[in-house]
Amino acid sequence: MNQYLDISPEVKTALDAGKPVVALESTIISHGMPYPKNVETALLVEQTIRENGAVPATIAVIGGRLKAGLSREEIEYLGRTGRGVAKASRRDLPALVARKADGATTVATTMIIAHMAGIGIFATGGIGGVHRGAEVTMDISADLEELAQTPVMVVCAGAKSILDLGLTLEYLETKGVPVIGYGTEELPAFYTRQSGFGVDYRVDSPEELAAMFRTQRALGYRGGMLVTNPIPAEYAMDKALIDAAIEQALCDAKAQGIHGKETTPFLLARVVELTGGDSLESNIRLVLNNAMVAAQTAKALCG
Repeated sequence: MNQYLDISPEVKTALDAGKPVVALESTIISHGMPYPKNVETALLVEQTIRENGAVPATIAVIGGRLKAGLSREEIEYLGRTGRGVAKASRRDLPALVARKADGATTVATTMIIAHMAGIGIFATGGIGGVHRGAEVTMDISADLEELAQTPVMVVCAGAKSILDLGLTLEYLETKGVPVIGYGTEELPAFYTRQSGFGVDYRVDSPEELAAMFRTQRALGYRGGMLVTNPIPAEYAMDKALIDAAIEQALCDAKAQGIHGKETTPFLLARVVELTGGDSLESNIRLVLNNAMVAAQTAKALCG
């Protein structure tokens, strides 16, 4: 085991017994939602995973230790501290660990730590991707590179609709990352169920997802698998409404000089404001839906 890694007793017991475990990120706690909604949501996601037969392993960096499985007190700490906790991507881990600092893990770093711990399935909201205007800014999320090199299945509601979805799919294709639609042939766009872009394969059951991932690993592929699970229809937002909010948020970000890793948290928070909080409720519901699918798939993978 990595010398900097701490696996909680509950998660370690489950892994040693070959029981299903699902990893969860912590950026959504510290940077994705306001307190106390962030803590309530994190605990509800863990509960959803348990109700579907798996053990949750929320991941973060605390005091320079890579944590796979957080206590309720640690989740509360991340939620209360909010953006006072560093947003930690791949490049940040060595510095945070060396300085014994705290970090909320993105998709990329959650994948890294999950793989270290032996956890193969990870549920999140939406992945990062190629930002709009990336042909000029070169702003491309490290999440995509991690999917290309770390063998973890990521269950999400597609790429965040603040991104350039077409270029994100092209990038994933170049890197050889299979994009699977769970019950859909069209890439979901986080707040909405349709994007106008197709996925590589449609899968309709956790058992089929598990079989595909098991085969990918048996073939010796080093990369991961992206499962895109549409937001439940009753919580999906009107496409015209959310597109207008995103365009306004993008204009605001440009006017305020927001860039780099602050871009996504700013845009998501601004969209929440512009939609009167409706997008936050949609965000919560899609995360719970992804947690359910991930837990069922982890259970099938262990079966």
